[in-house]
Amino acid sequence: MWREGGAVLVPVSDVGLGDRAAEVLRRNDLGSMTAAAPRLYPHMWSWDSALIAVGLAQLSVPRAVTELRTLLRAQWSTGMIPHIVFSEGDGYFPGPERWGTQAAAAAPGSVRTSGICQPPVHAVAVRRIVDAGRRAGGAAREEAEAFVRDTFGAWLAWHRWLATARDPDRRGLVEIYHGWESGMDNSPRWDRPYAAVVPGAELPSFVRTDVDHVGDAGERPTDAEYGRYLWLVEQLRRVDYDDDAARDVVGFRVADVFTSAILAVASDELAVLGEELGAGTAGDVAELRELAARFRAGVLSTVSPSTGLARDLDRRSGEWIETETVAGFAPLLCGPDERQRELFWGERWCGHPALAHPLPPTVSPSDPGLQPRAYWRGPVWPIVSWLFGWAFERQGDHDGAGRLREASLRQLAAGDFGEYYEPFTGEPLGSLHQSWTAAVTLDWLAQPGRR
Repeated sequence: MWREGGAVLVPVSDVGLGDRAAEVLRRNDLGSMTAAAPRLYPHMWSWDSALIAVGLAQLSVPRAVTELRTLLRAQWSTGMIPHIVFSEGDGYFPGPERWGTQAAAAAPGSVRTSGICQPPVHAVAVRRIVDAGRRAGGAAREEAEAFVRDTFGAWLAWHRWLATARDPDRRGLVEIYHGWESGMDNSPRWDRPYAAVVPGAELPSFVRTDVDHVGDAGERPTDAEYGRYLWLVEQLRRVDYDDDAARDVVGFRVADVFTSAILAVASDELAVLGEELGAGTAGDVAELRELAARFRAGVLSTVSPSTGLARDLDRRSGEWIETETVAGFAPLLCGPDERQRELFWGERWCGHPALAHPLPPTVSPSDPGLQPRAYWRGPVWPIVSWLFGWAFERQGDHDGAGRLREASLRQLAAGDFGEYYEPFTGEPLGSLHQSWTAAVTLDWLAQPGRR
């Protein structure tokens, strides 16, 4: 036990929480893919599925493997893994017709997908699947390790695409063409770049469905924001999602420091897996090590000397984006950083006295622009807490990882498995019974270091 806000706390009870998390994944299981959420997100999302596989691995290694094999069947010939793989269900906007990726030469012919990507957390999930397989032993271990050998080339192609198509000047920073590619859709990080996106008069009309599935429309992006989102889709669709053409026409181009940090650590993880299991060649492993070093250096090059936080770069204007969001801690994903660690646990962030739990909100609780109920503009996302906890664990910071794990399990103890949480009250927001929230809960509960 330890102290939080002056009170001595005991660990949250695990009784029933793991069962409830497993039931969420069971109910959201579509057979070979898991819906991100039962109503709001009825399809497969790329980085959701990776983290869902982390939780599935605690229940069934074969089912976790199936999840990622399904995702890989949607991989484009360029190596890109699309951010949505559409199931047979409907009720989600924008659906496959709006994306129109069937005209893209690189798109898979038999799977309906979107035409953009999301953060490359997949190698992190593959590592977790292998670890779970080794703990289980026998057939589970054999399947997990065979999966790495079978798919190593596909994951490598994914990393290569990001390192070439999205970092053409080898700066070590991944460019994104849409806020959705960051995973942090409407983060205030993107306010200035989005302000420069002016939808054309020829933007097709649209009717949203997302606001029908949340209790408060204020928790979701506005219609004006959605118009910009859809205009970027329209711009990409008009060039058939061609990488080179898209760079010239799209109205949103930002070097995303958080995605770049994930690519750095994921490349290291994939290199280790290749070495351990004899997957790929020595040259492939060396290439991944080079990518990890390049993007790690790119992330560190963005740190503001005044604030100590990493910054995104608006490639259209050439200006740094100084907004104080959780993405500023991207260097902490890459490796130990004492200044960043002090900021992370300090009073402007996890140590803020008004927080319900000492967890990282998406915007500093001290920032007057924080919107505590608005999607990526202030709430606490369990999957972000998990990513930092995973990074701390990887770096040997077991105290930091343990603090995030225990605070997160207290946040999740009611078993709602919210998409995100109000930082000051702890209220679950957005879509409930969210698959990746349930999944990271299972991973936290499985950790041998719980205390």
